[in-house]
Amino acid sequence: MADPKGFLTTPKQLAERRPVDVRLRDWNEVYVERSLLPIITKQAGRCMDCGIPFCHNGCPLGNLIPEWNDLAFRDDWTGAIERLHATNNFPEFTGRLCPAPCESACVLGINQDAVTIKNVEVTIIDKAWDRGGVTPQIPERLSGKTVAVVGSGPAGLAAAQQLTRAGHTVVVYERADRVGGLLRYGIPEFKMEKRHINRRIEQMRAEGTRFRTGVHVGEDITGHQLRDRFDAVVIAAGATTARDLPVPGRELAGIHQAMEYLPLANKVQEGDYVDSPISAKGKHVVVIGGGDTGADCVGTAHRQGAASVTQLEIMPQPSEQRPGHQPWPTMPMTYKVTSAHEEGGERIYSVSTTHFSGDEDGNVQELHLVEVEFKDGRFEQVPGSERVIPAQLVTLAMGFTGTDVKNGLVEQLGVELDARGNVARDSKFATNVDGVYVCGDAGRGQSLIVWAIAEGRSAAAAVDRYLGGKTPLPAPIRPTDRPLVV
Repeated sequence: MADPKGFLTTPKQLAERRPVDVRLRDWNEVYVERSLLPIITKQAGRCMDCGIPFCHNGCPLGNLIPEWNDLAFRDDWTGAIERLHATNNFPEFTGRLCPAPCESACVLGINQDAVTIKNVEVTIIDKAWDRGGVTPQIPERLSGKTVAVVGSGPAGLAAAQQLTRAGHTVVVYERADRVGGLLRYGIPEFKMEKRHINRRIEQMRAEGTRFRTGVHVGEDITGHQLRDRFDAVVIAAGATTARDLPVPGRELAGIHQAMEYLPLANKVQEGDYVDSPISAKGKHVVVIGGGDTGADCVGTAHRQGAASVTQLEIMPQPSEQRPGHQPWPTMPMTYKVTSAHEEGGERIYSVSTTHFSGDEDGNVQELHLVEVEFKDGRFEQVPGSERVIPAQLVTLAMGFTGTDVKNGLVEQLGVELDARGNVARDSKFATNVDGVYVCGDAGRGQSLIVWAIAEGRSAAAAVDRYLGGKTPLPAPIRPTDRPLVV
């Protein structure tokens, strides 16, 4: 145990965010760099090293949280990163982007503030990078087997790194111009600077993983060609088919899916554009969808100089406290104020968009909404609650309905889909086609980054066993595992 009295004597402290008026002038991460260093050992000391660490249950990666908390408290950063990397290929990603179901499951969180697990995690990996403690792990021998990984998001990268380290020759195909999937173009720079992806990719290249960008699998290379060229194929293409809003006026210019809007802002940061082709500058912006992607649109609009930002959510405003029907250790649906929400704008709950109206040139100008109530399993409009708000740029951030690899690759490979439109797989992540596996959102549906990495690691173990008859690679989850979320 780290500090036997730490959970009693040390109050919770989080990483410090830069002042709003300062961070809105740039796209850098919102946190004060290295603000955790003076406080993190004591924060790690709040861990009680429980007899049954439920944080393990909350984390699909099986992170050894009490172990690296103890090592961080004792200032043993070399030991801490070894234990952290034992279960997580990319803690610098999860430490910045994961909503931390581990903290919801923390035993201390039953009647106090939970341990700041994410903050400890990201400090461990950042220290490791700073000290040169993250080096390529080159396999001692090659197996002679080849694997194609379709998609370079967290699931694909995790599968590729594990299989490369097992000695296989791995080629990752990415249809975008840079590696990273939605980590690269879906996550704004202010949430995670892309230098974190770049140095991981360099590590993976040094280990032997090969990357092919700008290749649309199913068009530039077919599923048949993949099967001919490789001993195994891993589909890790994500769930990128966005949910649309089929209401009158949807065709007006200025209404975009979030994943049309956000990648362009990221391309500005990559130097591809001086200004985004879809910009919020001087416009009244409406974001439809109250989740993390919606918050990303809010923060992006602020930095582009929007005249106003309004975020709409059809569900009621959540409670700030854990609801009674979502008991510990489940991950509760509670009211959250992200860094983007701190920066301004209005959030409106329990409303539904009825239609859009535009100007004579076909540009959206107004959004018409109505309040709703959830009754008898469906949303009903509240009579007399209609109103109109200005909307010159609208982003749709309502989630995703499945993977779009079914537009070509599924048919070419002959893999089956499940009832939800995802690629079907068995208990070993295998599809109905011999040698073809699926992991991440393509098989699971839209989920969290920790589930994507866990699935990538588990699928890699299954592929390694398929190619060699056995495997030393860890498999933290099965496809049937589900998060502790009500």
